[in-house]
Amino acid sequence: MISMNFFVIMCIALTSATMAFAPTSSASPAFARSQINTQKYNILDVVGSMVSNFGKKAKCSHILIGPRDWESEEEAREQLARLKTEIGNDPEKFAQAASRISGCPSAKKGGDLGEFGPGQMVKNFDKVVFNEDVGIVHGPISTQFGEHLILITERSGKE
Repeated sequence: MISMNFFVIMCIALTSATMAFAPTSSASPAFARSQINTQKYNILDVVGSMVSNFGKKAKCSHILIGPRDWESEEEAREQLARLKTEIGNDPEKFAQAASRISGCPSAKKGGDLGEFGPGQMVKNFDKVVFNEDVGIVHGPISTQFGEHLILITERSGKE
């Protein structure tokens, strides 16, 4: 008999995987390339993350430079690398930079994405948040949404 928890996890995984393929309009060749590169994200990635990180929760902030804001992916990555050097691992500087630069609506909150569980973010983002060190700025990280710097502020649950 399948447990209710397993059923709920599978429903969440299927929903997350379906949303990862939601169509978006392209504004540049870089955006089109980023879409092609991330189509490898699939249901197995979502379920794998949920199983390996079961019981964990994380909080993080991020800075996003979206494909519509760059001439090339390389340009965006260089800009974020410079910004990462300026910020160091200072949460206050990170929040100020996110408010100024990020193309995500979370910029209004200093890039804060709140708390979430495994499989709720896209593959590359999820992998960093649930596997890398807390309190360190990570990136640049590529997703279908653009290039990110990620500051993991908290992680709970079994390690």
